[in-house]
Amino acid sequence: MDELPVDADIREMQALLQVPPSFEVTGIILNNANVNPSAEVEYETSAEGIKLRIHTSDGSSLTYVNRDASRTLATISIKLLQELTKPMSEEMKIQSVEVVHSDNTTQSYDASGASAQIVYAPPTEAVGKTPPNGNPLVAHKFGADPYALVFNGRVYIYATNDVLQYDDAGKVKDNTYSDINKISVISSDDLVNWTDHGAIVVARHEGAAKWATQSWAPAAAHKVIDGKDKFFLYFANNASGIGVLTSDSPTGPWVDPIGKALISRSDAGAQGVTWLFDPAVLVDDDGKAYIYYGGGIQEGQEAMPNTARVMQLGDDMASVVGEAQVIPAPFMFEDAGINKVGDTYYYTYCTNFYNGERPEGSPPAGEIAYMTSSSPMGPWTYQGTILKNPGFFFGVGGNNHHAMFQFNNSWYIAYHAQTLSKAMGVAQGYRSTHLNQVTFNEDGSIQEIAADLKGVDAVKTLNPYDRTGAETIAWSAGINVVPTGGAEGSNMVVGDIDNGDWTAVANVDFGEGASTFTAVVSGTTEGSTIEVRLDGPEGQLVGTVDVPSTGAEDKWVEATTPIQGAAGIHSVYFVFSGKPEEKLFQFDSWQFGR
Repeated sequence: MDELPVDADIREMQALLQVPPSFEVTGIILNNANVNPSAEVEYETSAEGIKLRIHTSDGSSLTYVNRDASRTLATISIKLLQELTKPMSEEMKIQSVEVVHSDNTTQSYDASGASAQIVYAPPTEAVGKTPPNGNPLVAHKFGADPYALVFNGRVYIYATNDVLQYDDAGKVKDNTYSDINKISVISSDDLVNWTDHGAIVVARHEGAAKWATQSWAPAAAHKVIDGKDKFFLYFANNASGIGVLTSDSPTGPWVDPIGKALISRSDAGAQGVTWLFDPAVLVDDDGKAYIYYGGGIQEGQEAMPNTARVMQLGDDMASVVGEAQVIPAPFMFEDAGINKVGDTYYYTYCTNFYNGERPEGSPPAGEIAYMTSSSPMGPWTYQGTILKNPGFFFGVGGNNHHAMFQFNNSWYIAYHAQTLSKAMGVAQGYRSTHLNQVTFNEDGSIQEIAADLKGVDAVKTLNPYDRTGAETIAWSAGINVVPTGGAEGSNMVVGDIDNGDWTAVANVDFGEGASTFTAVVSGTTEGSTIEVRLDGPEGQLVGTVDVPSTGAEDKWVEATTPIQGAAGIHSVYFVFSGKPEEKLFQFDSWQFGR
């Protein structure tokens, strides 16, 4: 600011500072080079803004002289109050300045030009999932309590649809799980490039199961009924019941075949079960199916809660028959899992967090343990633990939830951890799905699993000459995946694109080389491009697509460019450029040509 008159005999200066609601002032430091040494500052927050008072501690006149040529009176430190996920441009400004003279007269100064612009753009560096790591599986959204279904050469991962929750001040708060009424679906045929199928709206008036209020911890199953493929999605209505949806496709649309809970609190199968949730389903070789569920701890029964159950499902997969059997799982907490390997049934679960003394041979807290049986209904024999709590591997704990599955003759475990939310600075119960490999010993025991960020290797290469949805992603920065029609079953596209954002796919086999690249795009912004790069967002540039304005977001066009230098096997990055502070376009699909 300008200097104060030397002979003005000023006792103090008062100012009103306007700070955007996303920030708070954490400190104000006077520039001692320009103000007299005895000057000090006080500030307080009011309804009008931040009130500043600058005065001297010894009662001498306040002086401000631009000795260091910076014209700086004070430095104001601010702190962001919430996680930013979208571009922001805010103004911090001095609303008014008034000086008080020694005779108590006041003088106002024009402060209309005293402002600072605070601008934020989404990072172009990957957050949470960084190349070449495979975990977590995706970085543009969360996915908890994963369950795997293998069908027709693809792995489908169904997960609780964790989304950030905010308090009244706009700050991210702890995940309460109470708002979750959707189940997320992603799939892959190579275990490194994952296709986002969006979210299934399960519960409440807009969902398929209108009787339910939440949809947690899904399980999925496939069965051929009357010669037709049928898919079943089981879910927990909080901890008070288990529902089921059915579809002709692993990605929906889904309907509720019974209009009520499959297993409810009033059913005999719920008796003695503290938490009626966390289903797992097995369709056995003879076509009979079984559902495993339950959890929680009855008071004083930490060592043997006896809250896990198994029941046989009806032939229609939407009913239960017979009586529920207790699974005597030591230190049971939650998270049922079921697999059949050879003639042996493996029941897996998460142990509870009891902090008292545990007998020798008992499972530790918060780990995945397993039991075996020669029958799907038991009896069961406890064997040991296979996966430590996520906190052991990633420095941020929480519950442990998993599902094991076989794919291409190898076994894998899907589990969740708060790695993405930790990288975002909001490790408050928001979880992401990981994969690691599972190894069975010759005697049928399972080797302990080492969870990591590296993940698993690809089981095949990606063919760039087939049309691929842009929502198939190995790594990304800044983008989101959104439905074009805004409803379940709509085509999913990459959207929310800002300048510098990118997506990438891994293990792309160009063979002898590509000559063209075509992208299907839509949008109303002029001057955008897609840079096609190899092996990194700043890697070798092999082509640039000019993205035209299509005049409407629902109008799609193909944009093509020549390609040079793309041969062999590479990761391919699509880097988006355009006008800063504007949403650029939507990206539907792509295809290379020979």
